[in-house]
Amino acid sequence: MAVPVAFFAIFFAYPVAAIVSRGLKAGGHWQFGRIADVLGQSDIRHVLWFTTWQALASTLLTLLIALPGAYVFARFEFRGKQVLRAAVTVPFVLPTVVVGTAFLALVGRGGLLDSLWGVRLDTTVWAILLAHVFFNYAVVVRTVGGLWSQLDPRQEEAARMLGASRWTAWRQVTLPALGPAVAAAALMVFLFTFTSFGVVQILGGPTFSTLEVEIYRQTAQIFDLSTAAVLTIVQFAAVGLILAVHAWSVRRRESALRLVDAAHTARRPRGAGQWALLAGVVATVAVLILLPLGVLIQRSFQGAGGSDGFGLTYYKALTSSDSGVFLVPPIEAIGNSLTYALAATAIAVVIGGLAAAALTRKAGRLVRGFDALLMLPLGVSAVTVGFGFLITLDKPPLDLRGTWILVPLAQALVGVPFVVRTMLPVLRAVDGRLREAAAVLGASPLRAWREVDLPMVRRALLIAAGFAFAVSLGEFGATVFIARPDRPTLPVAVARLLGRAGDLNYGQAMALSTILMVVCAVSLLLLERIRTDRTTGEF
Repeated sequence: MAVPVAFFAIFFAYPVAAIVSRGLKAGGHWQFGRIADVLGQSDIRHVLWFTTWQALASTLLTLLIALPGAYVFARFEFRGKQVLRAAVTVPFVLPTVVVGTAFLALVGRGGLLDSLWGVRLDTTVWAILLAHVFFNYAVVVRTVGGLWSQLDPRQEEAARMLGASRWTAWRQVTLPALGPAVAAAALMVFLFTFTSFGVVQILGGPTFSTLEVEIYRQTAQIFDLSTAAVLTIVQFAAVGLILAVHAWSVRRRESALRLVDAAHTARRPRGAGQWALLAGVVATVAVLILLPLGVLIQRSFQGAGGSDGFGLTYYKALTSSDSGVFLVPPIEAIGNSLTYALAATAIAVVIGGLAAAALTRKAGRLVRGFDALLMLPLGVSAVTVGFGFLITLDKPPLDLRGTWILVPLAQALVGVPFVVRTMLPVLRAVDGRLREAAAVLGASPLRAWREVDLPMVRRALLIAAGFAFAVSLGEFGATVFIARPDRPTLPVAVARLLGRAGDLNYGQAMALSTILMVVCAVSLLLLERIRTDRTTGEF
């Protein structure tokens, strides 16, 4: 556990603490009264209210729309299931700026709905809520559906045989068993929407702002580190509470259920009702997820100047640096992102694997606290982390500001939680007596892990690495501060192009977003090929 603890202490706790202390210290003294001053401002209270309200609304809407999909993926076997599962997961690993842009192209001025029916939802709450459902649909499907597929259907069938209706049997038998998974999924969706950045920044306009957007505005535009530090503390406290409740719900799910092999629970739909449910879920995925992604692709091939023709104009423009947006051609962002993501994946797998192994073999409040700590990078302001890197990792022996490794380190912080949450359930399923037998026969701990654990968790390890790779590709909040101008990543390049006026810049942003989407889709499709129902983890 020493290596993961040191990693998080140096590259997470230290930068965040440095930013907070710099914002709340004046003349060498702590200014705690600044907290009350900031929270007393009416505009800050409005930001806090909107952040909480939209997160609650987004969570409820996501559960309402995604739970039928979780059931279909858990209980039905149908042609194209792996492709559809990969498709619903692609939005989750896309940069939030791309998600916001996709919905802006769909529902904003001149978007698809505006062109066809004159319907515009840009800079409204509905656009933000729908974008959050698009982004978090996979969280519910994979978290709830993964458990649902392993619940023994014979329990519900026995209740039906005893006279219970289908609704009563589901409400009294299946729903209580699913409760911890639904709670865990809801908490994760609330966490991601509570800390939403790119989606709200693009779709919210000047009217709507979340804590994360306000922290970025105070840090990068107003340069008010004091207010940003207070908001970071508020967000940190809220995220800590959410993760504590999430850890409790996860422990309930792991300890209270007896699961079966998911391969024995999925079957082809039977009857008109089940086929109608499958068709409804496919239609929902097509409209909610595939349509925005399709708009991205369509805009990337549309002719320059908004002409009706289609071509490779925007893709060809990626090879030139004449626009002045970058020091290098934008297409180099592809190679940069792949290089950074591979390095971040290696770091995340090592740190996350060691952390998962330690959590498997130890127990107690301290270990549970460390488990929650591993999830904090998903909720703590990435803007704070990125800016913290700049002001802390600039002196020996950690003078990393001028090196390329700084970006993978920031991306690995986001990848580690996915590695831990994927590996942990599988490692806990390994019978400890096998390790003990290997030790009795003279095997060292390293050899016991290589000969006993590794063969059983190899698939889970590959899936964890794939998720870390896809998430690293899309990391934006911290990378936007530390990526060098001559080595931009794909999300940073997309954001910079979107920030410049002109059809050519917009089209290049759509082209880069399409390339990033394709890379993520291919990665997730490969994961589905090696995925088994015992290696789902929590995502």
